[in-house]
Amino acid sequence: MSQPIVIGKRKSRFKELAQAAIPGGGNLDLCLTCSSCVNGCPASGISDMDPRKFLRMVLLGLDEEVLQTPWIWWCSMCQRCRRACPMGVDIGALVFMARQQWSRENTPKGIQKSCDLHLEFGNSTGIRREDWVSLCAELAEETRQQEEDWKDLPAPMDKKGAGYYLNQNAKEPTVEPEEMIPLWKILHEVGIDWTYSSEQWDAVNYCMFSGDDRDWEAVVRRQSEIVNDLGCKTLINTE
Repeated sequence: MSQPIVIGKRKSRFKELAQAAIPGGGNLDLCLTCSSCVNGCPASGISDMDPRKFLRMVLLGLDEEVLQTPWIWWCSMCQRCRRACPMGVDIGALVFMARQQWSRENTPKGIQKSCDLHLEFGNSTGIRREDWVSLCAELAEETRQQEEDWKDLPAPMDKKGAGYYLNQNAKEPTVEPEEMIPLWKILHEVGIDWTYSSEQWDAVNYCMFSGDDRDWEAVVRRQSEIVNDLGCKTLINTE
């Protein structure tokens, strides 16, 4: 017969910290252990962890284990667990809080480097401003010369007063720039007046995943300022 696990009397400091930071306290104490959160979670089972188990460990005061599990970096922050939960327990916010407890040096290098590049270059792959501008101009010109039906295809950059501001996944200009052109054609065909920005154009904000909300805000704030300066009314995020 299996024996109960004796963990002794503990007080979860991390739980208190999280409840104080998450709006409404995150409903953490309302968990029914129904496992609805587990079923749709793409990270369930990785590192022998899932959303329900993670939450139970928090509630049991296993702070050391909670703050050391690498599982929090496998979480995609998709919030499926919260939507599936009948009690509205905000496990995604709990994971974000756990990430915030990790030092910058220990944050997974891929995430941190992408965030740092975004802060420095305006995109997560470190493409320099002049290279981005030149690439878009060359792709548009090449298309105009080679395709009879698209002789007037624009690829606007920093166009004041454009109705739509277009973001771009930085992976595409880095490894498959030809994938950007079909979207330009669609926008042109339907008469959308759009523009890229030469400074802040990445559709992905890896700083959201690093757990540092100051960096996250810095990226969003700078992009908002550029959108407002250009006078664009709508932002199209392609990611």
